[in-house]
Amino acid sequence: MKKTLLPLLALALAVLLPPVAAISPVAAMAAPVRILALGDSLTAGYGLGPEDGFTAQLERALKAKGLDVTIINAGVSGDTAEGGLARLDWALGDGADAAIVELGANDMLRGMDPASTRKALDAILARLSEKKIPILLAGMRAAPNLGPDYGARFDAIYPELATQYGAILYPFFLDGAAAQSALLQADGLHPNAKGVALIVERMLPSVERLVGETKPR
Repeated sequence: MKKTLLPLLALALAVLLPPVAAISPVAAMAAPVRILALGDSLTAGYGLGPEDGFTAQLERALKAKGLDVTIINAGVSGDTAEGGLARLDWALGDGADAAIVELGANDMLRGMDPASTRKALDAILARLSEKKIPILLAGMRAAPNLGPDYGARFDAIYPELATQYGAILYPFFLDGAAAQSALLQADGLHPNAKGVALIVERMLPSVERLVGETKPR
């Protein structure tokens, strides 16, 4: 009798109990990749509606590629590299899986010593690297009126630091939009919604690579 009942009991349990994977499919899903966008007004979306700024358009573009991401807008208009460093720990408070660093434009526009910009960006990248957070460094270029010496010192900051920390380098954040009046706001400095769309389109492959370097949580 016992030998007859055991197979029947096993069959009943198999029918009544769902497979382990089917009990909680949500638990098996990976959490969205959280990307911290630490920057100035270019990241913050100065002069644009909430849906037209850099972080909003970038998040939509990544999701359209099938990537489950959340972009954390940590852009502050007028911020320098030193300002970004000062609030980095606060910006990281809720955690981040990857980071886009876009700082230095205001340093350049104010004619600040490139050595101070380098020092602050170095510290930001060092802190992110200590936390094992993959980095995309978005570069800036010095305005020609600042002279060739200043330009050479400033422009060298981004590729050299990217190499030092193994960060992904996007050489010039405003690539394609700079000096294009149709893509800029009235101030001639900040991209309009179309300008941001072009920036996102050009930067997207680099950000996809950044997402690919993140470790699942």
